[in-house]
Amino acid sequence: MKKYFFTILIACLSSKVFTQTAEQIKSDTKTYLWGEGTGATLSAADQDALMQIISQLSATVEANFTLIKDEAIKNGKSNFTETSNLLMSTYSNATLTNTERIVLSDEPNARVLRYLRRSEIDRVFQQRKQKIIDFTLLADGYAQQAQIADALKYYYWAYLLLRSHPYGAEIEVPHQGTASKLLATYLPMRIDELMSGLNYQVTDIAEEPEYKQVTLYITYNGKPVANLDYSYWDGRDWSQPVSAKDGVGYLEFFGQGVKLRTDTRIRVEYAFEYEARIDRELESVMQKLTPLTFRNSHANIALVKSEKPTITPNPVNSAVTTRMLSPVENPKPYEDAVRKVIAAISSDQSGKVQSLFTPEGFDIYTKLLAYGKARILGEQTFTPIRFGNEVICRGPKMSFAFANNSRKFVEDVVFHFNEQGKISSIAFGLSAEAIHSITQNPKWTETEKLTIINFLEHYKTAYALKRLDYISSIFSDDALIIVGNVVKVNRNTDNPFGQSKIVKYNRYSKQQYIKNLQQAFASSEFINIQFEDSDLRKAGTNSNRFGIQIKQNYFSSNYADQGYLFLLIDFTAQDSPVIHVRTWQPEKNPDGSIYGLEDF
Repeated sequence: MKKYFFTILIACLSSKVFTQTAEQIKSDTKTYLWGEGTGATLSAADQDALMQIISQLSATVEANFTLIKDEAIKNGKSNFTETSNLLMSTYSNATLTNTERIVLSDEPNARVLRYLRRSEIDRVFQQRKQKIIDFTLLADGYAQQAQIADALKYYYWAYLLLRSHPYGAEIEVPHQGTASKLLATYLPMRIDELMSGLNYQVTDIAEEPEYKQVTLYITYNGKPVANLDYSYWDGRDWSQPVSAKDGVGYLEFFGQGVKLRTDTRIRVEYAFEYEARIDRELESVMQKLTPLTFRNSHANIALVKSEKPTITPNPVNSAVTTRMLSPVENPKPYEDAVRKVIAAISSDQSGKVQSLFTPEGFDIYTKLLAYGKARILGEQTFTPIRFGNEVICRGPKMSFAFANNSRKFVEDVVFHFNEQGKISSIAFGLSAEAIHSITQNPKWTETEKLTIINFLEHYKTAYALKRLDYISSIFSDDALIIVGNVVKVNRNTDNPFGQSKIVKYNRYSKQQYIKNLQQAFASSEFINIQFEDSDLRKAGTNSNRFGIQIKQNYFSSNYADQGYLFLLIDFTAQDSPVIHVRTWQPEKNPDGSIYGLEDF
């Protein structure tokens, strides 16, 4: 009885102290910002309380939004309180991780007190500051590699987030060997510099009664762009965005009796609103801020073929064909076969070359032509090389457009011939950057490097052409498959202080993974995968197993992401590689690493 009485007494005393603490917090406005929310559930009450804190934060830091304030004054607006409130709402739960909570009453009439020490206000904005710096450093690296689309994207995204930061005018980023850069001036300057460094040359013009195609060679400071997204004025409207690759882009003009214009305008893409969806915080900021325009994003192009275009050799072909591989004694039959296929595609008579293919090769060829509207881009040279029992001919660049989507891609097409001289397979080639990251490694033989290139090209092509049969065949039955998804998590009683974006890792069996892929393929008009820098390691001195770490950019008609892929592959049977481990993660680990051989 005494024990029971003592328990009740302690509970009452605790309740009294608890209530006094809440009242003390609410009365001490010099120390705390607080919000008291109500709702049918604790989650609803919690949200209500947090929004009250955000409103108070907005009033507290409004004067510090100097970048937005200067823009408002420049546009003749003296009151930017509404904009300040909108920007503060983009912080929401994700950054209020240092608030504390007291449950004043439980469901169904929940009442919650949230509070934040004023001394902790600066920490609320630290996460976004770090993202701004990270995006800037990423863009710097991409710019050095002439990956102009990626560089512009991350510079612009960093600038958007900078404008949404109350102390954005003060944020700097360190630069090795030089003084720190003030991002408020550095970011717009770099965006304009990248755009002004672009040069466009017309290398080929193909004219038909109802179709004109202009092939472009695009460089940045004299170097072929690794990638660039742009649209162009077709005489009536701006085109769908085109993704140029390794210096090659194109323009298309349609219509009965269409005449080629003497010139046109190009508009370089830098906002990448579609891809911003993968980051809820960034997407929210983009929706609430007025878009920025840059004077150098538009350029005029004379639609006249250059007499002597200054084109550097195809970096992909050069990286592969100049290696010490067995030459093809008589390359003419392979070159002639590829030219016949090119002619058949160009004349829309693709079926007439079926005799050049094996049954499986023709099936892949048919799928490739169904991958959007396929067209050959200009006149190009190619050199067959021998690899094992195959002959590989890195063929033309082709454009692919999609009727129900706003993307157009440029892809290298690689032809594989069997011992009988038949085309047994076709693949989309890797980018010059991805090729370079593989071939520059001095540890591997040229045969090993080409084996990796060959595998990755077939791998990315299988996803693009939705070849479930091939994908299933290259995974071992007991493969370890781990997929990291970025998921949004609402605050709740079990996770009151959790981030709103976390990475959830799912382990799948081969059967589950293939089933999920089948659903993804069915719901997407197209899938396009691009690889960037990679790292290769051999699992043991005399092993035929390799670990491949590579950055992957994934695009589809309804989804886009980028992350890091790790594959553990057994190449004992060169013609039948087997994947034993596949992992994907959206970001590197805190120490800068990604999953690799040492983890398995």
